[in-house]
Amino acid sequence: MKRRIGFVGIIIENREMCIDNVNHLLSEYGDIIVGRMGLPYSKRGVNIITLIVDGSTDDIGAFTGKLGMIEGLNVKSGMSKVNE
Repeated sequence: MKRRIGFVGIIIENREMCIDNVNHLLSEYGDIIVGRMGLPYSKRGVNIITLIVDGSTDDIGAFTGKLGMIEGLNVKSGMSKVNE
């Protein structure tokens, strides 16, 4: 199966509501996560997580789809067209 490199941006607007679900998914999909950076942005009252991912389009899509169903956050992603 072809693999893609991409990024996932997560903005958590309600940490108390969703952080357990987010951490569970980060652990569940840890095999496709290459790097992670998380920053609290107290001025705006949000937390931001940026991920670099390397996986199949199905895996990345399943991961971001599950993230997108969590109330209290926004998620966006992008993938390269470069295949392994």
